[in-house]
This record gives sequence, C-alpha cells and structure tokens, in this order.
Amino acid sequence: MITSTQYLILFTSTFVLVGTLSPLMRRIALKTNFFDQPNAAHKSHHEAIPYLGGVAIILGILGITYGALFTQDNMRENLWTATSLFGPALILGIVGLIDDRKALPPLPRFVAQSAAGVFTAFLIIATDTVGNPSGNSLLDALITIVWIVGICNSINFFDNLDGGAAGAVAAISFGLFLIAHNNGQFLISASATTIFAAMLGFLIWNKSPAKIYMGDAGALFLGTIIAVLTIRLNPDVSSKTISFAVPLLLLAVPILDTSVAVISRIRRGRSIFQGGHDHLSHRLMRKGFSKRQSAFALWSLAATFAGIAVTIATRESSTSFLVMLSGVFWLGLFATFLQSPDE
Repeated sequence: MITSTQYLILFTSTFVLVGTLSPLMRRIALKTNFFDQPNAAHKSHHEAIPYLGGVAIILGILGITYGALFTQDNMRENLWTATSLFGPALILGIVGLIDDRKALPPLPRFVAQSAAGVFTAFLIIATDTVGNPSGNSLLDALITIVWIVGICNSINFFDNLDGGAAGAVAAISFGLFLIAHNNGQFLISASATTIFAAMLGFLIWNKSPAKIYMGDAGALFLGTIIAVLTIRLNPDVSSKTISFAVPLLLLAVPILDTSVAVISRIRRGRSIFQGGHDHLSHRLMRKGFSKRQSAFALWSLAATFAGIAVTIATRESSTSFLVMLSGVFWLGLFATFLQSPDE
C-alpha cells in the first residue's frame, strides 16, 4: 500500500531532480559536442540541439525509485522486482545513448530490443506476473516480445517533435497510474508516478523551442518501461477483449504514429527504418499547425485515449461499446492522417 503522501513525495522529488538534471546535462552536451544535428531527412529542427536529456530522465527515475526502495521494509524483494523492470530498460537506454553518439544501424538496435523482450518474457512467465495471461505460455511469451519491441520503436519513432513524445508519455503514464492504483498494483502505480513526474520536469526544457532532446537513450528507456508495465498491468475487467484493449488504448497515439509512418513508407517502396517527414507531427505542420500546436494536438489525443482506457478499466457497464467506438475513432484518425501528403 502506498499513501497519498508517498505518491506526492515520489512525484515532487522526481520532478525536481529531472528538472534540475536536464539543464546540467545540456551543459555537458554543449561541452562535449553531443548534438542532434539537423542532417537527416526526418529531422524537423533547423539547428543543432543538445542531447543527453535521456540521461537526465534515466538518472531521475532510477535515482528516486531506488532511493524510495531503500526505505521500505521488504527492501530485498522490492529491489529484485524493480531491477527486473528497470534492468532491461537501462540496457536499452545505454544502447540508445551509443546510437545518439554513433548512429547505429537498425540491426543492433533490433537485436538489443529483442533480447530485452525475450528476457522479460521469460521472467514474467516464470514469476507468473503477466497482467492479462492468454492461458498459453508460448503465446504470452510471443506477445510480450512483440509488444516490447513494438512499443520501444513506437516511442522512439514518436520522438520527432519538441515536447511531443514527453507530453504524450506523461498522459499515458498518468492513465497507467490511475488504472494500476485502482486495482492495487502499487509497483506499477509508483513507477507510473515517477515517469509522469519525469516527463513534466523534462518538458520545462523540451517544450518548443526545445533546449534539449531526450534522444534514443530516453525514448528506448521509456519505451521499455512502459511496455513492461502495461504487460504486467491487470485491468481486472470481466472481458478478456476489454482487458487486452486497455494497453492498446493507453498507447494508441504512438502506435498510430508508427502505423501511419510504416504504411506510408511501404507503399512508397522505402525501408521502414528510413526516416522521413511522414509522422503525425510532420503531417500536422504541413496542415498549418505550429510546432507548439502540433505538440498540443498530440498530447490531447494521447490524453483522450488514456482517458478512455481509464474509463473502461473502472466502469462496470457499456465498456464494449466504448471500446468499439474508440476503435472506430482510431481507424478514422489512421485513414485521415494516411490520406494527407506523405512528405
């Protein structure tokens, strides 16, 4: 059980730490020439922006999480549980940091993501902590691996606009907190609290015009944590279909962005790993939205789908209709964005 005071301490300390570390990491990036250069097709900025925001996020979340765990009575058990969650995320964060510096080819990133998925799948099945098991261990493992690799890439792809990914992840993590807390899954709700606070602290520096970027280090770290938390989340609803819909709705906007970009590249005969101005943010800006307006639109969509996920996870009736309606809404958005100019 976590009290309201403990949640407030987690939130405040993470917010302050990440908000303080971000400008420090920016100064380090400036001194070490660690920049995101506008030299690729998918870049939307026109001047070099310092990286290492992901390091601030990682240090903030891990520092506060492990600091809090050391104050708990059952510290050893909680440390193992937390490490099983944050260990793979940290490894992928390091891979992302290397990628930010050296621009790794897609294969090493994919191998690292798949390894994290296999490790997590083995762990959650061995410990029986799949939030919504299908009844078949092999199927659960396959779903876990595909989900982790997919969400890692979705969050990474989605990080293409000042403040866009950070604000959307904030909305997703807040919805995740509400669902987990309502069902007594306190490790998930506590982790979601630190992610939410970290994103708000980082947004001070990452909102348009961004002074620092999270880079692949932050995106892969966050993508792994959110993927694992949603795999372990048990919405505790009567229908399996509705239960499976909850994580999909929480992450509907990053999934939408990836789906639109991937389908767009396939139909143009391009590699899905080749960047371009075919993401939701780019399409919104081509419609006349400013960077800030585009970010706000994406935050609003993420908050809307997260709100629907919270609603169906906490209501007793009419949830099937709401899931169907939200699915139609998602498909409508998909068709609308896909019909807009690709580049």
